[in-house]
Amino acid sequence: MKALAPGTVIFHRHRGYGVITTVNLLTGWISARFGSESRTLDLNLSTDEVQFADGEAILFRRAPPDRMPHARLMAVVRALHQAGYQKLYLYSWPKPSGLHWRWHLFTGPRDWMQRAWREGWYGSGADYNVNPVMGWGDSPGATTEELIHALAKFDPQGLAQALGRDEDHTAWFASVCDALLPGYMYSLDMQRPQGGPLLEMPSVPVVPVRAALPPYAGPDISWPPGWAGLWSKVHAMPTPRINLSGIPEQTD
Repeated sequence: MKALAPGTVIFHRHRGYGVITTVNLLTGWISARFGSESRTLDLNLSTDEVQFADGEAILFRRAPPDRMPHARLMAVVRALHQAGYQKLYLYSWPKPSGLHWRWHLFTGPRDWMQRAWREGWYGSGADYNVNPVMGWGDSPGATTEELIHALAKFDPQGLAQALGRDEDHTAWFASVCDALLPGYMYSLDMQRPQGGPLLEMPSVPVVPVRAALPPYAGPDISWPPGWAGLWSKVHAMPTPRINLSGIPEQTD
């Protein structure tokens, strides 16, 4: 994708060639000069059919972006399951503040509470808001296929650990994607009394990934395979990473 900035030469079907003077990518409006040094014209990138000088269209996305990456990650996991990487799991849960949701991809044994951590395979919606990438060399707005290729290039050894069959989880995940995508994501948030065991199994919480979407009103989502036994005892959270810097890590 070409850069769009003041000084970029553009073409408009009614005005001909011009030069951009100002750009506002939050609103999709630009100002440009067409043959006059003293007069500028305001153009909307969504509706005015502005092109680069070589004829390539300048497209501006009017739909609001996802405020969290989880739905995109769900599409990646579903595609990899279909390709035979069924030992790939997506765990998502809220931060203590409740304002954002974390995500964690892990491979190998299906151990939800003591899953292994690999650098670049986890993140937070709080980081995604200001830097909308997953963190494995992908670009903002990358397609599902592009995200998969970037992940395979970033950590081929880690992705190789996902090769194998896990048919019950794959079937559960496919049904969840059919019900939720593209506008909603699941949160594996296990609510329990303070210090007490988990006594019941409600439906999985569902969260919209865009602010303009209404609350989820579809069928209840069941918990992933392997979670049933976790509701009868206090579970242990994953072992924290070793911190060798001496500086306490921020948790929220």
